[in-house]
Formats: sequence, C-alpha cells, structure tokens
Amino acid sequence: MLELQNVLMELEEGILTITINRPKVLNALNTDTLLDIQRAIKEARENEEVKAVIITGAGEKAFVAGADIAQMKELDVLTGRKMTMLGQDVFNEIENLDKPVIAAVNGFALGGGCEIAMACDIRIASEKAKFGQPEVNLGIIPGYGGTQRLPRLIGKGRAKYYIFTGEMMTAQQAFQFGLADKVVAPEELISTAREVAKTIMAKAPVAVMMAKRAINNGLDMDLDSGIAYEAEAYTTTFGTQDRVEGMTAFVEKRKANFIGK
Repeated sequence: MLELQNVLMELEEGILTITINRPKVLNALNTDTLLDIQRAIKEARENEEVKAVIITGAGEKAFVAGADIAQMKELDVLTGRKMTMLGQDVFNEIENLDKPVIAAVNGFALGGGCEIAMACDIRIASEKAKFGQPEVNLGIIPGYGGTQRLPRLIGKGRAKYYIFTGEMMTAQQAFQFGLADKVVAPEELISTAREVAKTIMAKAPVAVMMAKRAINNGLDMDLDSGIAYEAEAYTTTFGTQDRVEGMTAFVEKRKANFIGK
C-alpha cells in the first residue's frame, strides 16, 4: 500500500479507509495534503481489490477543520486560484470515483472539511460532529465546491444562510437538513461506516456504479435529459452477468453471488 506523509491508508475486506492525518492542526488541508488525498483516490480507482472507500480524520476533535489558513494567508490571486483549482479537482475525483465513498465525520467538518464530506456519496456523522462553511469570516467564500454542493444538498435558501452567516450546524441539524445521512455515537462511527460499505459491497457493483453515475450526472440535467440518461444506464446493466445472476437468484429464492461483471 502506498505510503503518504499526510494521509493514512488501510485496506481491509475490500474497504479502503483514508484517514487525513494532521491532528495537531485539526487535519487542515494544505497543498501537500490535497495532493496526498489525490494520490489515495488514484489508488482507490486503480486497485481492483478496493470495493469501497471510507474517508475520515485522525483524532477525536476534527474530521477536517478547514484549509490551512497559515498557508492561505501567503497566497496571492494567482496562487490562490491554483490552490482552489487543485481542491476542486481532488474533490471532483472523489465525487466521480466509480466506487462508493463514505465520509465518516468524527468532529469539525468546516470549510474544506465540509466540502470534502459533500463530495462523498454518503455522510455518516458522529453525534459530536459540526458542519459549516465559515469562509466569510476570513474575507473569502467557499472555494472547493461549497457554494455548489451545499445548496444541492440542503436547499438554496438554507445554504445561503449558513454560507452568509458562517454559522455551524450540529450533527442533528445536518441530518435534519439532509447534509448528514446518519448520526451515530462517536464510538460507533467507523464500525457503522464499515457496515454501510459492506451492505453496498454485497450488491451488484456495476449496478451501484451506474446508479451513482445516473444520480450525479442527472442532477446537472433537466428532468427529461436525466430520465433519458437513466434509461441508458439501466440498459447497460442488462448486459452484465450480475443482472442474470441477480434475477436468477431472486427467482430461485437464494442469495445472489455478484462478481462485478
């Protein structure tokens, strides 16, 4: 397994756990850390043993408390744009990975931390988690997709409220608004994320992949175009061995044995 400076990776039972490992600075995202996350996602994409991904943060206080302000303070317009584009590219790679990605949010998910969580498919939050986009307090706005993903998840008006005020929301509020998909006790966070990953991994991998593509791409289309895209994704699954196996197993009243083909 690839060894990185700011990110830990552990592959167990087909689940790649990516842990952002800068606990002394609450796992803040600097350029090196973003590049390490990008390398970890590349490993997840290219390693056939990886069936699902969990992203979390080291320590008890933070998932990711935001970007590294000490580094950002020294940026000018051009270098600031370069860092923003890097963050957007990395988070887009997470969102478009053809494998399910689960954020296990163990503490503060602020700024870039909230944005990386939103790039994941599913967000499971500890009861102690806090979410927010407080960039206006620094004289900037969210730059890693926050102004686009947050309104898609919690609605335009509510997203404006939290981005304009910089307020944090609790895990329960995040769940109520649709930002978090499940809230669990802190000690149950990783085990719950693994249970969800295993549940998804037991399904037909190509079907899950095509469903992810249909949802992600359809959100950027009008309804008719999205439904047409869904039809093509649906048809693709009919050419798989897993479709034959799944339907045969259903008729025979047994558990399906999917192979990802």
